Amino acid sequence: MITKPDLTVVILTFNEELHIHRAIESAWKVAREVIIVDSFSTDRTVQIAMESGAQVLQNPFVNQAQQFQWAMDHDHVRTVWTMRMDADEYLTEALVAEITQKLPGLEKGISGVVLKRQVHFMGKWIRHGGYYPVHLLRIWQTGHARIEQRWMDEHTLLTQGKSITFKHDFIDENLNSLTWWTAKHNDYATREAIDILNTKYQFVEEQHTGGETLSDHQVQTKRWYKTNFYLRMPLFLRAFLYFQFRYWIKLGFLDGKKGLVWHFLQAFWYRFLVDAKILQIEWWAKADNKPVRTIIEEKYKFKF
Repeated sequence: MITKPDLTVVILTFNEELHIHRAIESAWKVAREVIIVDSFSTDRTVQIAMESGAQVLQNPFVNQAQQFQWAMDHDHVRTVWTMRMDADEYLTEALVAEITQKLPGLEKGISGVVLKRQVHFMGKWIRHGGYYPVHLLRIWQTGHARIEQRWMDEHTLLTQGKSITFKHDFIDENLNSLTWWTAKHNDYATREAIDILNTKYQFVEEQHTGGETLSDHQVQTKRWYKTNFYLRMPLFLRAFLYFQFRYWIKLGFLDGKKGLVWHFLQAFWYRFLVDAKILQIEWWAKADNKPVRTIIEEKYKFKF
């Protein structure tokens, strides 16, 4: 019998009864402990998680970054390694074998493991449009990493040591309807608009940690292009051009009809909505003669 590595998987949840059993079942294949950090779900998420053998903690939700950091800061993880999973993710059997075989024997100085993500949409693997592979630091030695404190697009960064990239993938496959997807991305658009406006107006200091991982290089490259190219372009035009880039130049059209839906909604509709929210917030601030931060707090009941 293969011994599991000394690993705890941490999963954040809010009303994830559709996915949580699948995620926990997958996590148990590599973990000695599974911890659910729940934001006071109103469905059967907590019940299913407990029935699946996970430890359930509850904490009020502010954003993803603060929620996960809360779990890390309160000594809930006592294993050598920590792994982050989302509730709608699961591991391929090849990755399960790779983690089980390789993680316990990593050489000294390796304190993080970068994994490759596959996104599946309506049962279709989105292989093109620059969406595969996405490298993410998802496993690290406990205490050797922190979460970037950002409102959107936060990443886990090593504070010491180096990382290694495993060969096999994990899968992100959300089973909810398009109605749910668009509602969630409407909320994401609000947070991203606030994040972009914060970069512009600097009303809240962003916190970053150090670390040198392959994931960081990919993230930093994307952010450099976003800050120095994409965000310097006119509102709305940039959403249109970004979709054209993803769909034609990065071959998103090869993903078929379901890929068209994904790339259009994710690369155009979502980005257009972010710009529309930026436009409205700045218009409100000018019309009311108030700081942008004040407008965000008043109109969106947002707490920084």
